Amino acid sequence: MAEYEMLKPFRTDFLSTSSRVVMAPMTRCRAIGNVPNSLMAEYYKQRSGAGLIITEGTSPSVNGLGYARIPGIFNREQVEGWGKVTSAVHESDCKIFVQLMHTGRISHPLNMPDSSQILAPSSIKASGQMWTDSKQLQDFPVPKAMTIADILHTKSEFVDAALNGMDAGFDGVELHGANGYLLEQFLSPVSNVRKDQYGGSIENRCRFVIEILSQVADAIGKTKTGIRLSPYGVASDMPLYPEIEETYSYLSEEINKLGIAYIHIVDHSAMGAPSVPVEIKTLIRNNFKNMIILTGGYTKETGEADIQNGLADLIAFGKPFISNPDLVDRFRNNWKLSGELHMDLFYTPGEKGYTDYPVYSI
Repeated sequence: MAEYEMLKPFRTDFLSTSSRVVMAPMTRCRAIGNVPNSLMAEYYKQRSGAGLIITEGTSPSVNGLGYARIPGIFNREQVEGWGKVTSAVHESDCKIFVQLMHTGRISHPLNMPDSSQILAPSSIKASGQMWTDSKQLQDFPVPKAMTIADILHTKSEFVDAALNGMDAGFDGVELHGANGYLLEQFLSPVSNVRKDQYGGSIENRCRFVIEILSQVADAIGKTKTGIRLSPYGVASDMPLYPEIEETYSYLSEEINKLGIAYIHIVDHSAMGAPSVPVEIKTLIRNNFKNMIILTGGYTKETGEADIQNGLADLIAFGKPFISNPDLVDRFRNNWKLSGELHMDLFYTPGEKGYTDYPVYSI
């Protein structure tokens, strides 16, 4: 059989990668003090056989540090820490984008600095609980509804964080508009009940996301800017709503006008969430003219199929990259994949369950 298209070099006018295989963003909670460190640099270096790595969710603000031990990129120490990561990854001719993730209402003050506040489009508490190192599981608090001043400040934080990403040596930035975090909280009429220009109609609910995306693209270059979306995602207490298709149709059309590098669509059905209908993926594919990344439960074969049928340009893999740091080599050589996943160590500090997964041994 001819070599898989997914494993061949990929070239566009603005991105060249050694393959179409992407390492998906995955929160791993190893950033002690919210600062990237040498252990994280080793983790990403081990997986730099990917064509493109998208980092774990990285906060653009003290207000977005909702989880324990997640990294930020809003101060000099964090930028320097990420510089170690990008340098290690670039040694293998791998590209790496930083994912900017503001957790919004999916937060707890015990995970955040005293100077922070928990913000959301509306003062609506999410159901569920958040892990804290000091008091274990705690209920989500009621967030503060963002004022217009808060919205303007948050947009500027995203722009500053994107510029910091360039200083740290990243090849680009992905905005996290999925998984129930701040950007998606604006998109959904369940979490956004505002009565001003940022709430109500589909156009208003999409406004915050489009404005941030536009300002980031203007600051660092549209070809270095992407966004992750999760239509039909229910993570972080995001119930389905009737106008999902209309929302993402409008949003993808508006994103296309910005000319950014890619839209990254995540489908969590392999983890028990509702599947993203192929019609929605096709709609976004048709509305958006640049790259599409798809992720969610893919195998080498199913990923190749969606590249061949034109639904995706790049395929992202999550958990397979945790237990198979040499995933692309295993794909290329038809080596067996390791299914050994220490899920109890996904979010714990230290190297166990993080950098101690072995490469393939013949």
